[in-house]
Amino acid sequence: MKGWPYPIGASIKGNGVNFSIYSKNSTAVELLLFTDPDDTEPNETIVFDNKLNRTESYWHVFVPGLKAGQIYGYRIYGPFRPEKGYLFDSQKVLLDPYSKLVVLPKTYQRELAEKPGNNQASAMKSVVVDTSTYDWEEDRCPRHSFVQTIIYELHVKGFTRHPNSGVVEGKRGTYAGLIEKIPYLKDLGITAVELLPVFQFDNQDAPPGNKNYWGYSPVSFFAPHRAYSSRKDILGPLDEFRDMVKALHKADIEVILDVVYNHTSEGDQNGPTLCFKGVENKAYYLLNTDGTYGDYSGCGNTINANHSIARRMILDSLRFWVSEMHVDGFRFDLASVLSRDEYGNPLQSPPILWEIQSDPILAGTKLIAEAWDAAGLYQVGNFIGDKWKEWNGKFRDDVRSFIRGDEGSISNFASRILASPDLYGHKNQPADTSINFITCHDGFTLNDLVSYNEKHNRANGQDNRDGTNHNLSYNFGEEGPSTDPAIVRIREQQIKNFLAVTLLSYGTPMILMGDEVRRTQKGNNNAYCQDNEISWFDWDLLKKNASLYRFVRLLNGFRLNTNLSEADDALPLMEFLQTKRQIDWSGVHLGKPDWSATSHSLAGTVRSNKKDSVLFLACNAYTEDMNFEIPDSHDFNKMNWFRIIDTSLPSPDDIVLLENAEIVEGDSYLVKARSVVFLIAPSSSWFADFYSKI
Repeated sequence: MKGWPYPIGASIKGNGVNFSIYSKNSTAVELLLFTDPDDTEPNETIVFDNKLNRTESYWHVFVPGLKAGQIYGYRIYGPFRPEKGYLFDSQKVLLDPYSKLVVLPKTYQRELAEKPGNNQASAMKSVVVDTSTYDWEEDRCPRHSFVQTIIYELHVKGFTRHPNSGVVEGKRGTYAGLIEKIPYLKDLGITAVELLPVFQFDNQDAPPGNKNYWGYSPVSFFAPHRAYSSRKDILGPLDEFRDMVKALHKADIEVILDVVYNHTSEGDQNGPTLCFKGVENKAYYLLNTDGTYGDYSGCGNTINANHSIARRMILDSLRFWVSEMHVDGFRFDLASVLSRDEYGNPLQSPPILWEIQSDPILAGTKLIAEAWDAAGLYQVGNFIGDKWKEWNGKFRDDVRSFIRGDEGSISNFASRILASPDLYGHKNQPADTSINFITCHDGFTLNDLVSYNEKHNRANGQDNRDGTNHNLSYNFGEEGPSTDPAIVRIREQQIKNFLAVTLLSYGTPMILMGDEVRRTQKGNNNAYCQDNEISWFDWDLLKKNASLYRFVRLLNGFRLNTNLSEADDALPLMEFLQTKRQIDWSGVHLGKPDWSATSHSLAGTVRSNKKDSVLFLACNAYTEDMNFEIPDSHDFNKMNWFRIIDTSLPSPDDIVLLENAEIVEGDSYLVKARSVVFLIAPSSSWFADFYSKI
């Protein structure tokens, strides 16, 4: 039957399925129907009629009798002229660019899609789905403001794959396994999980002998990754992913997806033909004049994001994940790629970015940009629009430099604490525009940041050439694990310093999976292909480093007004974060900050507008103890100062609930070498009311 060009992809209509695919320059299209993922031949081939089944650039057909679960693929004919950008290869079975699920045969081989010849027996295939039958019950997106958000970046598989995770073997490393760990996330104080890529990717896209673990290698922008599902039925991953989202929402935790719209797993001219190359290469990729691929992603190719077809696909993908999968937001990998035109030049007003910001279906979702790309376009502080938040790479680098004790870092450090007004002040952006982080999947873990001077990536098979050399790390005298008590102590203290600064700064904090228990990658700062215990969360660390976990849990609670005290009228840090970014800077002497290049100390006083209370933060990155003058709390009509945090103290004194806090006597506080101190002076009326309730 003729079918319809819209909607694009495979759509259940009445008693059958409508198939539609864009392929402007092809000359013929065949739809291949399979019964099983491992079928070497289709059980039926439907040849599209060039007149009946084609409307302009869209090929379409309606097939009665088909249902959800039907496996299919395409064979597309046309010119094969790589120098002109035409790569039609009728010997390759192609995925539907709008696949909502993908299956792999047991014989899948990436290399067969790279070489000439027929790959039908080993090709990935698409699956027809019906999203309307899932019971979302009363699911509601939490819609936390960024001020009320603490992001936890995690890998779906790595979070529960370790044998000691406590998750049953069949669910380890899956969406279902993550559901079992929601109580952990809730106890830690997390309000949003940022999941490393969950779009279907090719795990064979890695050096020989390794697997692609991170997932920054998409083959579909709609399908949840099948290997992360514990279910073996063909439609299972779709429902299991939605079960996970629904369970996280019930726990008041948002789901942010790390999305890769800048490149695909098809690589450059030497890469495989899996989907886009063979469907309409010139529409989906940026091409050079000789037909080779413009590489602004560092991964061989670049999506032609501002082409009308690629742009529509990206928007349709985002809408699908919001409307059908109920996700709460997106972190855009190498987002600056999306601002480039068909020649790779940066656009002042990129259509795709404005359309994402203004799309009504995406209204209310969190949009986070990694505002740079692999070709040197760096847009931190200057990303388009007024809705986007940004991964603040300068926060990471400048805080690392200051805490390490680098000279010339004091001024930048002060700006980062205030959510980088030097970057965002010209746009009058709110403080939460800055996503503050010290570590993420790409680079050292927090434990390794204070344990290694150099990267140790030889396991990746690239002779330690991969991964950044700009780590701003310090091992404190011994490379790697140490049994020296002094080194062990200072490393943990530095970890607490990093966490305290991140959680006490203006902006939106992000924590890397496992940093709260000192997860290590053994010095590997580019573990993209390490699907093993180098990357997995080691749950034995929770017991081994229980004191650090407690520190982070209370720190998160303080920021969000939970666990700070048992009173209903506690002092949430987020109240201070909703005010203007104003602070009275000091050094060791009140009102006299030292902004010189050799300075390694800084203090600041902030007054609350709502509770009429005062906070005092002191950071000493010197190798010697320093006595900091503190304001007279009575100058603010307050009670005494109370010490909440001192990272130099052993647990449980390093962070305490307000009702257990010690009064700070005198007009100064001794801030030990390489430590952070945080004091509170609550108003007498608040304190009296607080004690009347306990």
